[in-house]
Amino acid sequence: MALALVVLVGALAALWRASPTPAPATESADTAGLGGLLGPAAEGEGFARVTGPAPLVFPRDHAAHPDHRSEWWYFTGNLRGADGGDYGFQLTLFRFALAPSAPPRESAWATRQAWMGHFAITDIARGRHVAVERYQRGALGLAGAEIRPIRVWLDDWQLQAEGPERLFPLTLEARDAPAGLDLRLRLTRDKPRVLQGEAGYSRKGEDPGNASRYYSYTRLAAEGSLRIAGREAEVRGSAWLDREWSTSALDEGQAGWDWFALQLADGRDLMVYRLRRDDGATDPRSAGVLVGPEGAVRHLDADDFRVLPRRYWQSPDTGARYPVDWRVVVPAADLSLDVTARLDAQEMPTSVRYWEGAVAVTGSAEGVGYLEMTGYDG
Repeated sequence: MALALVVLVGALAALWRASPTPAPATESADTAGLGGLLGPAAEGEGFARVTGPAPLVFPRDHAAHPDHRSEWWYFTGNLRGADGGDYGFQLTLFRFALAPSAPPRESAWATRQAWMGHFAITDIARGRHVAVERYQRGALGLAGAEIRPIRVWLDDWQLQAEGPERLFPLTLEARDAPAGLDLRLRLTRDKPRVLQGEAGYSRKGEDPGNASRYYSYTRLAAEGSLRIAGREAEVRGSAWLDREWSTSALDEGQAGWDWFALQLADGRDLMVYRLRRDDGATDPRSAGVLVGPEGAVRHLDADDFRVLPRRYWQSPDTGARYPVDWRVVVPAADLSLDVTARLDAQEMPTSVRYWEGAVAVTGSAEGVGYLEMTGYDG
């Protein structure tokens, strides 16, 4: 699922004002709760809403949907280096509409769209996880999305399709010199696109409009290079892309989520997410999908799977305790999986903290994947 993360609304709003200089994302500002940009309908009044199934149209829906409040292009993956090392990566580009409409302004800096990026590489052998965050205006070519060819970018972080109509093959690029990070991957599709929920309509709450448009590419072949903290490697492996856009995705009383994207050695892919309520209970709108080796899709409801935390890691920076060892059970598919962090310390040091990292899968099937956990306060 890879739901978009809550941001510092004050800092994002500063990007929309007439001032020609964007405000630093780390300046003091009030932090929104989960409802800040993903909450119930009243908070998204005036924006376009997802209220039921509707056909997705490509290549148009690979690009931006500026009348919806939030949107993301979410890449994660596990890579093996020619140096024998194992690596994880995340590159996410988020778009946020700060208002349903904007009054005319003469400044070329004016825009109602703000962009945020998260970029991280995990060097598993050396126990190192490095992550950075950027913000930018959706103006003056600083950040945006185009359809032909498909290109989405924030500064020099981008995804770029090679052809005029199709998303794949595409090149993924990101670099941050101060952090010592550099990533360049060519991604090709190993399986067809998966429409999550009901033909891409992914309902997250009791209100039919608390939902998103959601599709995924669950198995992408990745090849390229990376650098982390002075270590460079040619790499190959597998990646996953989640695409979502919405205006009001979450109900009141939902505290966070646990999202698993697992690529199994037998060719199957499993995605399940547990929406956690304030009292710790699993929300009945939790869901998932099991994708067969040839791309056949089985949708899962909350009653079709169980996720059970077994071991916790406590962040020395935030005090948050994250479950980093899980049992994931899908009885109808004869799956009982042990999902374990390949490195415990993969908390994202971003405006709002969350855990996002590479995991190993053992048990009734083996594999690799990514795990995202939000709403675990210190």
